[in-house]
Amino acid sequence: MANNRWMLYGAYGYTGELVADEALKRGHKPILAGRSAEKLIPLAERLGLEYRVVALDDPAALQKALSEVDLVFHAAGPFIHTASPMLDACVETGTHYVDITGEIAVFRKTFKCDEAARQKNIVLVSGVGFDIIPTDCLSSYVASQVPGAIELEIAFQAISQVSAGTTKSSLEGAGKGGWVRRDGQLTPYHLGKGAKQIRFSHGKQRWVMPIPWGDLETAYRATGIPNITTYMSYHPRMIRMVKMFSPVFPYLLALKPVRGLIRTYIEKRITGPDEQLRQSGKSYIWAKAADKNGDFKEAWLETMEAYQFTAVGGVRCVEKIFEQHPVGALTPSQAFGADFVLEIEGTRRLDKLDG
Repeated sequence: MANNRWMLYGAYGYTGELVADEALKRGHKPILAGRSAEKLIPLAERLGLEYRVVALDDPAALQKALSEVDLVFHAAGPFIHTASPMLDACVETGTHYVDITGEIAVFRKTFKCDEAARQKNIVLVSGVGFDIIPTDCLSSYVASQVPGAIELEIAFQAISQVSAGTTKSSLEGAGKGGWVRRDGQLTPYHLGKGAKQIRFSHGKQRWVMPIPWGDLETAYRATGIPNITTYMSYHPRMIRMVKMFSPVFPYLLALKPVRGLIRTYIEKRITGPDEQLRQSGKSYIWAKAADKNGDFKEAWLETMEAYQFTAVGGVRCVEKIFEQHPVGALTPSQAFGADFVLEIEGTRRLDKLDG
């Protein structure tokens, strides 16, 4: 692995810095990259790493930068705007690609590049962080135990704060409304509808609400189950507010002044979890696969705080790619197996709960 070189694009973002720190802890020396020299150079100097200032809207410069490395870890969101140029450049240069998106449209773009990736003998894996690694691995695990499953439910609860980047990506998704997968097709779904209670591995019932998350693409890709609903834990008051105001979300977010005000607020006020919360926080996942006869398998995962997981899990994915050299456009469980998540410290899977 010592001869493998990789680039961390978006290194100066909240999650990018966490990935850079984790990479250094594990003996890696990624080349740091991004479009802002003002933000990138001080970080590279502090960490003692090489850097490349390159913009995504300069294909020639981007391809030149990628020609120096074997893999790029793309951490610059919102990925709905940034993933396509990086994916296209990786396919052109024959460079392995991973990102930390949770956005449906990005997964669809990645999977469309499967044939091109195979021709180039590279792997493209979107979603190498939280929640996709644990949800994808747990979904594949329960689906493998219910042959002919036709329904899959996935829920997660992350006891943490969100970063500015995550909030911006969520804002992009909120403007498109809710989605579920029915009979193999993505289907519009009213945000706030379908809320219910789920018991997580901490033993407590929590209210969850369907959200349009990337598992609607990754879980379908990995399991082939035609009916999928993805849930996230929310306070009941938030669920009621979302249900009430979701009809006007798309109209409000279509207004540039409104989007500008929200982005300004996000950049000034939202910073992500601090070190103490990253070290003490927990994340919880539940998945259930069922067949047409009502037979089902459910299981639970618990793991470290979401952003800490993304840094650790993301770097582990880089290592796995260099060790195993999977090929194609794959989900994490397709690339590394359903038990891959169990290799990440602090993670355990449960097949039943006490009581």
